[in-house]
Amino acid sequence: MSAQTEPISARQFLIAVVVMAIIVMASNVLVQYTINRWLTWGALSYPIAFLVADLINRRFGPGAARRVAYIGFVVALVASYWVASPRIALASGCAFLCAQLTDIHVFHRLRRLSWWRAPLLGGIAGALLDTFVFFSIAFAGTSVPWVTLMFGDLGVKLLINTGMLAPFRALMWNIGRPSAANSTHS
Repeated sequence: MSAQTEPISARQFLIAVVVMAIIVMASNVLVQYTINRWLTWGALSYPIAFLVADLINRRFGPGAARRVAYIGFVVALVASYWVASPRIALASGCAFLCAQLTDIHVFHRLRRLSWWRAPLLGGIAGALLDTFVFFSIAFAGTSVPWVTLMFGDLGVKLLINTGMLAPFRALMWNIGRPSAANSTHS
C-alpha cells in the first residue's frame, strides 16, 4: 500500500459494495427501456459506477477497489436475476467485471498524473469495454437494434464520464484522500 492510501474499514467497504450493487441493479432495469431509437435509460446511471470505483481507488488503492468490484459483481449478478432477465444479468455481470477491473487498472497506472487524467481515461476505457461486452451478450441475435443502442449508449456514457470529473474533483477532497489521522507525513 502506498503512502497515499489507507486501509478500508468494514463499514466503508460495505457501503461501497451496496452503492455499487444498487447502481448496477438500477442500470440493469433501466437498460431495458429505451429513451429513443439510439439510447437506453441505463446509459444515464451506469457511469456513476466508475465514479465510485475511482474514489475508492484514489483513497484506498486498487486492491480495495478490486475487492469492491468483485463483491459488487456477485451481489449485483444475483440480485439482477430478480430485477432483469437472466441474459441481461449475465451480460451485465460480465461487462461490469471487465469494465471495472479495466478502469481500476488504468486509474492506478495514471493516478500520479494530473488529477483528471486517471478518472477520465480509466472511465473511457471502462465505458468502451462495458458497452461492447454488455450489448453484444445481452442483445446480439435478438430483434433489438443493439448496435444502434450500443453506439448511442456509449456516446452518452462518455459524455457523462467527462461530466463526472466535477463530482470526482469535489469528492476527492473529502472521500478521495486519506484522512489526516491516517496520513503519513514526510
